Amino acid sequence: MSEDGHEQNGHENVPSRQRRRFPGISSRAYEHPADRSALVALRKLTGFDTVFKALSGLLPERSLRLLFLSDSVRVSDQQFSHLNDMLRDACYILDLEKVPPMYVTQDPQPNAMCIGLDEPIIVVTTGLVELLDEEEMRAVVGHEVGHALSGHSVYRTILLFLTSLALKVAWIPLGNLAILAIVTALREWFRKSELSADRAGLLVGQDLRASMRGLMKIAGGNHLHEMNVDAFLKQAEEFESGGDLRDSVLKILNVLPRSHPFTTVRAAELKKWAESRDYQRIMDGHYPRRSEDKDTSVTDSFRESAASYASNVKSSKDPLMKLVSDIAGGAGDLGGRVRRGFGGFATTSPQDEPTGSANGTEQPPTDTPPRDED
Repeated sequence: MSEDGHEQNGHENVPSRQRRRFPGISSRAYEHPADRSALVALRKLTGFDTVFKALSGLLPERSLRLLFLSDSVRVSDQQFSHLNDMLRDACYILDLEKVPPMYVTQDPQPNAMCIGLDEPIIVVTTGLVELLDEEEMRAVVGHEVGHALSGHSVYRTILLFLTSLALKVAWIPLGNLAILAIVTALREWFRKSELSADRAGLLVGQDLRASMRGLMKIAGGNHLHEMNVDAFLKQAEEFESGGDLRDSVLKILNVLPRSHPFTTVRAAELKKWAESRDYQRIMDGHYPRRSEDKDTSVTDSFRESAASYASNVKSSKDPLMKLVSDIAGGAGDLGGRVRRGFGGFATTSPQDEPTGSANGTEQPPTDTPPRDED
């Protein structure tokens, strides 16, 4: 590092700078509405996770702990001390009382996870440690601490256990369809929980540029000189708005098997949240406290989740989401819109042709949506 506090590659790297701390912060402050509603409901089920903790002998958790202890490097003051400093700092900023154990495991694939029932364990791969600079890694550590604070490690393990249990009864008629529904819903929640943890990572690192760089590196490797944040975010916009209804269906099929959202989408979602009033209020010290969690309404949380999904559909530029929004709004000529949405995939009948004027020129359809304002 140079004397002015910058790395030689030009990226800011100032781990000693002062960061805001959030005493008593509730994970509800940064959780995505869909993630939050699921967690609030689970937390209201008294003893739900306790029962499964008692059954932890059925899960490979103990084996995993022994595996990481015996075949990975535990982060401490003596080993990967810079990661240990980041971990303690992240727990201090988010006011997580007990610092979870953290391990570095040999794996060239960049990855990190937070697992465990009795207590969370954070695991990062050597591929990730070698890929990211200090500020980028700080955001990742904050991401995993966010998982721990939200209780994602507990509920993820529970839901994975339930999914595994359901697989054992797949021979029951229609069992495969039921399992598919469970797994699909589970992965949808996983993806929303990742958006929540990205927000926690930003609260810890408090450097949006570092968070963006980290996501770009995960997508394209250690070639920042070849990448551009604005161009990367433009990919997310093109992914959402490009193509026709066939592409919309392919997007859904592509994302269904994934536990994480696509990287460009994560970057766009995080930037949008960083520019929101909610983020600014947290940074100003106005956020829900853990002491208030017990008074949280499940109904209100589900209402917020439904409103979030409705807002996303309404504002989405995706062709399928536009069609859904039009259907909800009672748009006319639905059949014609579907055919046009599939880009001519269906044969257009004469009655579906645009109505011409007296001089033979086309008139714009009456249900043309207004132009988006910048």
